[in-house]
Amino acid sequence: MSLMRAMLTVGGLTMVSRVLGFARDIAVAAALGAGPIADAFFVAFKFPNFFRRLFGEGAFNSAFVPLFAGITATQGRLIALGFAEQALAALVTALIAVQVLALAAMPWLMLVLAPGFADEPARFDVAVELTRITFPYLLFICITALMSGMLNSLDRFAAAAAAPILLNLAMLTAVAISPWLGLPTLAHGLAWGVFVAGLLQMVWLQQSLARAGMRLRLPRPHLSDDVKTLLRLMVPGALGAGITQVNLLVDMMLASLLPTGAVSYLYYADRVNQLPLGIVGAAIGTALLPVLSRQIRAGDLAAAINSQNRSTAYALILTVPAAVGLIILAEPIIDLLFRRGAFGVVEAEATAAALAAFAVGLPGYVLVKVFATAFFARQDTATPVRVAVAALVINVILNLSLMGVIGHVGLALSTAIAGLFNAATLGWLLHRRGLFQADAPLRRTLLGLIGATLAMAAVLLGLSHLIGVPREWPALLRLAALAGEIGAGAAVFGLVAVRLGAIDLGEMRRVFQRRRKQ
Repeated sequence: MSLMRAMLTVGGLTMVSRVLGFARDIAVAAALGAGPIADAFFVAFKFPNFFRRLFGEGAFNSAFVPLFAGITATQGRLIALGFAEQALAALVTALIAVQVLALAAMPWLMLVLAPGFADEPARFDVAVELTRITFPYLLFICITALMSGMLNSLDRFAAAAAAPILLNLAMLTAVAISPWLGLPTLAHGLAWGVFVAGLLQMVWLQQSLARAGMRLRLPRPHLSDDVKTLLRLMVPGALGAGITQVNLLVDMMLASLLPTGAVSYLYYADRVNQLPLGIVGAAIGTALLPVLSRQIRAGDLAAAINSQNRSTAYALILTVPAAVGLIILAEPIIDLLFRRGAFGVVEAEATAAALAAFAVGLPGYVLVKVFATAFFARQDTATPVRVAVAALVINVILNLSLMGVIGHVGLALSTAIAGLFNAATLGWLLHRRGLFQADAPLRRTLLGLIGATLAMAAVLLGLSHLIGVPREWPALLRLAALAGEIGAGAAVFGLVAVRLGAIDLGEMRRVFQRRRKQ
């Protein structure tokens, strides 16, 4: 129940962030559309995020959180704080070196990141300029990731989960005030919004740590035994995160070779796909890692396997119906969200096709977080690397095979298939090692989930055929029709899932009752 409460906290605040993110993307789509300036900004936005996931949230936290949680449990918070400060010093030193090199070499890096831009000097130059503005975000957000890991290990999930809200607010503000700042393009205002957002998130988490009784200082770099252990665990984690990010980097490189707009289509589609992925994946991954780390450190393997079973059940219940719904309703969803201003019918149809392809892999993306966390909590960061390498190879082969046939949709579909392979392989390895066994409640959830999802799909397809959401209707009428279809599908799914035992109403009631008492 503590796991579910943590997931509800993280998921609820992530939902707020995603809603604001949609507002931000709607504003950006209306202003920039899917043209060359939009492509340049999305590359500039993704570049620091590539390194953030490589150095920060991925490799660093997967190694740092189990160590920090273990030191806190066995040696106390003061010793754990000292370890965190040493880790911070090592992280900042490495990141400053990366910053200096990347800013100086940005034109050459852009040739690697988006080789297709080289044929259009104006788009290439804007992309370089915007990326130099956004890149310091990497330093701020990686420090934020460390502080988030500390707070999560102390079972304080709210502040870290709320931090991304600041990014969306900063970028929305940038969209609103850019016309009065005299900047060359709106994209320049958005780039500065990203820079400011990183600084705001870092300050927000620093204050949250201080309120938790941990005032983080930046000492001189010192390779203590704990920091050496952290670096040793980070190496395979960085390779694993690097492989995943190389996967995304390859997608962007290939998209830059496709006709103008492909980068933007994939970005907008991924943003919609990230709503269930971000909420469920972030909630489960964030809540599960410190819980599993403590259970394994205490030798309570039965409790650890139970936590994995419950996390798997929650992931599937929330992502399988979401994936099916996104596939069936991709076109009216994209049309309603983005078709306005510079974003027309052609852009909406191209983005909807990419969204349907991305959604195929949605359960796999989230299950990777569940299964990989089970390895990270056991300080095994090598196994997910090997699996990620295989997934990368599959993704690249499929990319090259499909992009010539179905263009940018092939890139999205390749990513989805690689994600499903990654999740299935990690789950199989856990099972073979005796670290994951599907218990009776999970098996019951799986059977009920199949029936409930089929019933929901039948309702959505039937309503789409009978009513649909015609493009010529006014926006409010389209919103009402789409909400009605989604509501009917969700209601049918919920009723059938409860009837078949996939959802335990008694467990949910007990969780909410305990939340009210707290």
